[in-house]
Amino acid sequence: MTSPSLPGSAAPSLNNGYTYREQLGPAADSLTLLDYLVRNYRHSTETTWLEHIASGRVLIDGMPVPADTLLRRGSELVWKRPPWIEPAAPRSFAVLFEDEDLLAVAKPAGLPTLPGGNFLQGTLLHLVRERAPEASPLHRLGRWTSGLLLFAKNPRAGAGLTRQWSEKKVGKRYRALASGLPGLDAFAIETPIGPVPHQLLGSVHAASATGRPSLSRVIVLEQRGDCFLCDVHIATGRPHQIRIHLASAGHPLVGDPLYGPGGIPLQGSAALPGDPGYLLHAAELRFRHPTTGREMTLQSEPPMALRPSTGK
Repeated sequence: MTSPSLPGSAAPSLNNGYTYREQLGPAADSLTLLDYLVRNYRHSTETTWLEHIASGRVLIDGMPVPADTLLRRGSELVWKRPPWIEPAAPRSFAVLFEDEDLLAVAKPAGLPTLPGGNFLQGTLLHLVRERAPEASPLHRLGRWTSGLLLFAKNPRAGAGLTRQWSEKKVGKRYRALASGLPGLDAFAIETPIGPVPHQLLGSVHAASATGRPSLSRVIVLEQRGDCFLCDVHIATGRPHQIRIHLASAGHPLVGDPLYGPGGIPLQGSAALPGDPGYLLHAAELRFRHPTTGREMTLQSEPPMALRPSTGK
């Protein structure tokens, strides 16, 4: 699916390339270099890998080698990916809070949090590290989810916040626009979430009876004809949890191209998890400051489409 045009988006641009490194494990034993690359890095065809190898961009233990070289565990594989054109994406963010330990920012919809696919420099992580080089994200948001994202600026702060996350002591509130007519003003969703088959990716996370326990609490803020505005408090952090949970309850996010009623991929859809169309915003985080112990509540104002007619 083509990404929509976004205000403030930078045009597609050429990045500086990237050097990928991997220490080979037992799975590499007795495979040729070409077989290993084709099997483990499926984003490129066999022909493309042959071109990379022939051009000297793929090294084993620091040396370019032929495609039929037999590999062994313990060797270092290096692929010097040449510069490529990254897709258009927003190239800015707003700072919501900053001190010596933490940096909280508002991520715009359309900006990936981390490198992946064809994104490297056009990511929130890259932009944030231009401001705070040691910053590490404590969680992540999907590309088309906007809102609050928290970074640790040093390992001590990161360890303290990670512990709170693992102990489920971080409060998380999201704002969403969901379809349908809910019968209650507030309700909980406990649908387990786990991998299910996907025709293009092999598997994606979705509602699954054999999945991991998950909990979302939904508060309806406003009915809008055949859809409703809601806040969603999540006690767990499964991939795409809010999209899956609301869909599993019969209320897919308005415009979600992937998840339909039941919380599973829509039949016959070729949509991917990173495709746009839905409205979802990370609105609030509550936690204890890892150094001072002070109770913190950080908020990110939702976009206009996710604000009730009577206020925020």
